[in-house]
Amino acid sequence: MKVAINHRCDDFNSYRAARVKSLFNVETGANFQLEANLDLESAPWKIGVIVGPSGSGKTSIGHTLWGKEAVYAPPWPQDQPIIDVITPQSGFDDVTAALSSVGLGSVPTWLRPYSVLSNGEQFRANLARLIAESPDRAVLDEFSSVVDRQIARIGAGAFSKAWRRTSGQAVLLSCHYDILDWVQPDWVFDTATGQFQRGWLRRRPQIDVELWQCGWEHWPAFEAHHYLKLPHMIAATNYVATVNGQLVAHVAVSTRSRTEARACRLVVMPEWQGAGVGLRFLDAVCELWRTGANRYHRPMPTLFHTSHPGLASALRRSARWTQVSAKLIGGNKARSAASIGRSAQRNGRSSASGTGYGGHFRAVQGFRYLGDPKCA
Repeated sequence: MKVAINHRCDDFNSYRAARVKSLFNVETGANFQLEANLDLESAPWKIGVIVGPSGSGKTSIGHTLWGKEAVYAPPWPQDQPIIDVITPQSGFDDVTAALSSVGLGSVPTWLRPYSVLSNGEQFRANLARLIAESPDRAVLDEFSSVVDRQIARIGAGAFSKAWRRTSGQAVLLSCHYDILDWVQPDWVFDTATGQFQRGWLRRRPQIDVELWQCGWEHWPAFEAHHYLKLPHMIAATNYVATVNGQLVAHVAVSTRSRTEARACRLVVMPEWQGAGVGLRFLDAVCELWRTGANRYHRPMPTLFHTSHPGLASALRRSARWTQVSAKLIGGNKARSAASIGRSAQRNGRSSASGTGYGGHFRAVQGFRYLGDPKCA
């Protein structure tokens, strides 16, 4: 496929324009021409990248490929949270899966309008909406250009994995070469050199995660990103994951009985969501407890409960976990209030504060860690 770009604008002859032409020996700035040979028909593909410096013709090529209507720039209303805007006709689990697949797994973020999100959150929200809508063809201009490079790389990798599960084709236009190793595109065209490359030979970079046992001293950095506000677990052993000294993930483990442990407070920092670090970190901690590498020096299976649809789905897919419970609504609130009242009377108090717990629609799903089935 040969793409020819020919742009022309007015040729100005003002004093300053004439002086620029004279100083730099430039005859005119009115013309822009570019030719690109894109071999898109010789093999099937899902993701292509047009990369190069600003002003080198990336947007023009993107418009020429499938027309300007293929450029993905959806409107976002200011009076609705993003969870309501993304494919309203789809099921709830489909939308949350799309959000989680691109690393936008922070639940409070789902309840905010697009306009109040940070640049990184808006970047991932657009990717989640694109994956949920799953058009046959899409062009993403200025891909990852306005976000922190850490978020850009992790977000690019997460999008690539999620988009390959759809049936569409996507072309990413970017001035940043650092995303290529993470996207692993099927083809690349570099507007700076004019070279077209089929496939990407380098492997996705490895993320080296270190696991540390600690107390609650690091929890304040993670607490804002956890969807529940609860006191610390009693007698918990805490663990954090770091990459090059940067805090990445947190989980706490305590005992449920003499023979079983319980993990809780799993949080992955937003800039690392979508990289697959969270589940591997949880597996590593639970493996320590399964093999007896804990302060009790006793092998214990670990239970883990979550309300997060994306995490629950990932645990169901993992051969290392088995689901043991699924409580879709809270307990009887009136029964809980009566129980609290009886406890207060036994302790000599005339009444108890609060009206009982339960009655909510927070589905809590329970899982037990089994370990690697190859080692069973």
